[in-house]
Amino acid sequence: MSLKRKAADAATDAAKKTKVNGSITSFFGAPKPKPEAAFDKEAWVAKLSDEQKELLKLEIDTLHDSWLPHLKDVLVSPQFLELKRFLKKELAGSKPIYPPMKDVYSWSRHTPLDTVKAVITGQDPYHGPNQAHGLCFSVRPPTPAPPSLQNIYKALKKDYPDFQAPPKKGGLLTPWAERGVLMINTCLTVRRGEANSHSNKGWETLMQKVIDTVAKVRTNGVVFLAWGTPAANRVKGVNTDKHLILKSVHPSPLSAARGYFDCHHFTKANEWLVQRYGKGSEIDWNLNVDPEEAGV
Repeated sequence: MSLKRKAADAATDAAKKTKVNGSITSFFGAPKPKPEAAFDKEAWVAKLSDEQKELLKLEIDTLHDSWLPHLKDVLVSPQFLELKRFLKKELAGSKPIYPPMKDVYSWSRHTPLDTVKAVITGQDPYHGPNQAHGLCFSVRPPTPAPPSLQNIYKALKKDYPDFQAPPKKGGLLTPWAERGVLMINTCLTVRRGEANSHSNKGWETLMQKVIDTVAKVRTNGVVFLAWGTPAANRVKGVNTDKHLILKSVHPSPLSAARGYFDCHHFTKANEWLVQRYGKGSEIDWNLNVDPEEAGV
């Protein structure tokens, strides 16, 4: 028998032995990753200390369950618990805190995580009475649309001439939230009449986690509308291969004239969504909706 033939026979024998004595992995294939276990909210709450339960009552009661599993680690961090202690003192003070506590996490209930198509990030809640209700830029009727929101309407009208604002010069944006537009402020509470009075206390860390969660979980892609430098900084870590980031100056009267009115973010967002998900996935930006239908 030639050396060539012996080598061929040896290779065949080795292959047979590998098949017979192969590992379970080689026989059945690599094990499939286990699906993520369902989050047990009751079990998580049960493990909290009494103080944590007291401080996090608002989050436990009003933060939508689709968001809680992704944010829970931030909620029990020393920084966030210190924020909640600060907020407890603020609520006991003489000045009102906005928005009403029941509305602080309204963004999470109007736009569950699995519905997010687009993200608009604001900065600080409105600090006047009957304004802030947990969605950035949005105000409840009968409060008229503030100047920044009026400028948003102007930009929308350029993109969509048939755009209709809420009746009676209103500023209610809950219809957008119900259609998948996540509208979050970087800071979620404020003292009456004192802009940024609750900034840099811990809200920013939580809201960055919200943005990072959207970028991670909504793997097919969403649109981030980043208006102004602070909003642009919030989306620096977002993967632009998966998601669309649209940047512009802020719609505030102080900066809108420097390019906001011609940013065309509303049509660009819809064009990208249709390209990504098909016709029918675009956002209806019209707001001429009865307040009762809009969930108010």
